[in-house]
Amino acid sequence: MQVVADSFAWPFRGEWRRAWLPGLACTLLLPLLFIPLLGYAIEATRADSTGPPAFRFSVRVLTDGFWTALVVVISILPFAVAWIAVRGNALRDVVAFFLVALPWGLLVLLFVPHATARFAASGRPADLFNLSASLGAVRRDFARWNTVAAAMVTGWAVGLACVGLLCVGLVPGVFYAILVSAHAAAALTTEDSPPPAR
Repeated sequence: MQVVADSFAWPFRGEWRRAWLPGLACTLLLPLLFIPLLGYAIEATRADSTGPPAFRFSVRVLTDGFWTALVVVISILPFAVAWIAVRGNALRDVVAFFLVALPWGLLVLLFVPHATARFAASGRPADLFNLSASLGAVRRDFARWNTVAAAMVTGWAVGLACVGLLCVGLVPGVFYAILVSAHAAAALTTEDSPPPAR
């Protein structure tokens, strides 16, 4: 459970303010700055344990963000098509959304943490698309994956709870959840790649 506690505190360690102001701006303008925000999430996965890195726009951040965005779009596409196909009235739309969102969320939890850790370590886009390597890594070290998944899910729950419960707002909550997820994913290492530089 140390991974969970460390991941929750990590967004506020070191020179965290250098990450938060531009990170909040990118999160606020999410549709426009989706790629740099995802690229920064990969950069944060590479960061050391002293705290989140400064948010800087660079070719690497944009390239990493592009490949990560492509994975997000590819993973969402079949589920979005399924949701559109079963839509109806408002109640049916809500039920259909949750019926489609659950398998998508499970797929993301099985696939993304290891893929992110591998990509952050290697810089090879192919590592983001290797579903079998991610599933194999989950099988080899289920306990660690489970702890990382718990940190990520709880981080997003806390981040989304910031909207009403903590009266902080959605934008800081989403950025906090991104940082928690990046730190948690960095705890994963695979046998076929070096651990992320932390």
